[in-house]
Amino acid sequence: MRHFEFTVDRPYAKSVNQTFADMRRLQVSAIVVALLFAAAAVGLILLAHPWSIILGAVVAIAALTSVWVAFWVPKKVGSIEDLYAKSPLVPAVVSEVHPRALTLLSLIDVAKPSAVHPSYALVTRNVPIRTGQKQRVGDRVPSVALLNDRSTHSMSDTWEMVSPMPIAWGTRDAAVRSRAEDAIDQVEWDFLQSRIAESEQIRTSPDQRVTVSEHDLPESLR
Repeated sequence: MRHFEFTVDRPYAKSVNQTFADMRRLQVSAIVVALLFAAAAVGLILLAHPWSIILGAVVAIAALTSVWVAFWVPKKVGSIEDLYAKSPLVPAVVSEVHPRALTLLSLIDVAKPSAVHPSYALVTRNVPIRTGQKQRVGDRVPSVALLNDRSTHSMSDTWEMVSPMPIAWGTRDAAVRSRAEDAIDQVEWDFLQSRIAESEQIRTSPDQRVTVSEHDLPESLR
């Protein structure tokens, strides 16, 4: 597994990193839901009927669960520095340009450490276009792969949740991004370029990923 070390510009990353923007939205949603449940629980309990008190207690538990989710999410995701340090470096390219977003196409080994063989997949992720950002189809976007499961009980040999996170979301330094690009084998960049035409198909597939047959992979990745 290939890793890439660099100093994360934390204030900058917090302002542009969409992974953490998604996390904040989830936290806000969980808190709003918790407040709604809490208000409903109070209303039900104040009715003072046996059935309303029981239902109010159930709703109160749901409110507490939502609060727990709001505090659990940051611990589950980890810090920005940890994500970049612990996640493998992968190639990604701009495969589609939309009016307000870009589609990134990435080649990621989705096999877990316990798996006997690698399992490569083409994975897409839609990201918003930032003000002043100008990118074209084919532009290289060195990234790290975020790998996770939906539950701790998964028995699969491959990760259930996979997504590229650009190095550019962690630093303004163009030299760092260039160094990350050079750290990725040219054969991987070439392979991604050859699959750009499949971007829409992959983007509309379940989990925005399509497994790559071993026979279609470059020899060095088999």
